[in-house]
Amino acid sequence: MLKGILLVLFGACSFGILSTFVKLAYAEGYSLGDVTGTQALFGAIVLWLLYFIQTKTQAKEKAKPVIKTHWLKLIAAGFFTGLVSITYYQCVKLVPASVAIILLMQFVWISVLLELFIYKKKPSRNQVLAILLVLGGTVLASGLTETKISGFNILGIAYGMLAALFYAIFLMLNGKLGNEYPPLKKSALMITGACLLIFAILPPTFLINGALAGSLLKWGIILAIFGTVIPPLCFSSGIPKAGLTLSSILSSVELPVAVSMSALVLHEDVSWIRWLGVLIILSAMILPNLENIKKGNIFKKS
Repeated sequence: MLKGILLVLFGACSFGILSTFVKLAYAEGYSLGDVTGTQALFGAIVLWLLYFIQTKTQAKEKAKPVIKTHWLKLIAAGFFTGLVSITYYQCVKLVPASVAIILLMQFVWISVLLELFIYKKKPSRNQVLAILLVLGGTVLASGLTETKISGFNILGIAYGMLAALFYAIFLMLNGKLGNEYPPLKKSALMITGACLLIFAILPPTFLINGALAGSLLKWGIILAIFGTVIPPLCFSSGIPKAGLTLSSILSSVELPVAVSMSALVLHEDVSWIRWLGVLIILSAMILPNLENIKKGNIFKKS
């Protein structure tokens, strides 16, 4: 179980540092298309390479699972990963990285609303309380109490909320589709879909304008490794060992990691009031799992 906990924590921390790397890439003059395109392209290449290596080294007599989900559905589901990248990284461009990650975390209550409207699944009392905590924590963590409304980039906030919506949809689809596929193949198909969508919206001019000869190659590989390779591999291996309940709590470490990185590396001002908001949002992520924790389900593997 300890191995599973460490894997989930590592995967979440990997996600948490992405916004800082994106800010650094922007500071060197690279565009949204450069950043999202290289991450998706290199991520897809690495995942497909790892999958083919895995298939060559696996025992040939191992029974293959029955495939029920057409691979095109996973490609299509990956479109939402691409939309998350485009909207979230555009948000990072317009607002501080510490605020962008807080906006992305709004997927917590958006996911509950999606389940209500699509599956008619009414939220529990703890989930409703969690939504209120997230909203309240966001007011503090975003600096709304310390900054005039005119000081906020409304377009940046809109992109952040869109990213949260697309992320919630992606998580819903990811949980429903293709669970019979090997984790590497499923991830590779989805990232391929993300890559296709990003290239359709933001043509990959970096392939022909010489940008890859500069530091874009470095940033693309870093973002691909920490954004599209490490997290799915860690989660696919760690969640079955740590359990779904504990994993959902552990994955919330992404938020303090992102805020800490923005303060330490980017030197963004993060006051104690904003840290209080972060703690409130973290408590909101733990709250819906209290019932399972009390029952002892936190130590189960599923």
